[in-house]
Amino acid sequence: MKKLLASFFFAFYSTVLLAQDGDAKDINVNISTKGDAWYASPWVWVVGAAVFILLLVALTRGGRRD
Repeated sequence: MKKLLASFFFAFYSTVLLAQDGDAKDINVNISTKGDAWYASPWVWVVGAAVFILLLVALTRGGRRD
């Protein structure tokens, strides 16, 4: 049983290896500084952290009665 399972595994593995493309593709990635994403600005992270902290404080103090 082990030999049958091993031969099936190796046959499947060799099929996967042969399915790989032999020639390399030329991929050009153009990175520009214009039009940065909204999450790249530091003020967005500061405002998001402040909102998260306020929400966290409001949720944890919401159940208490003074």
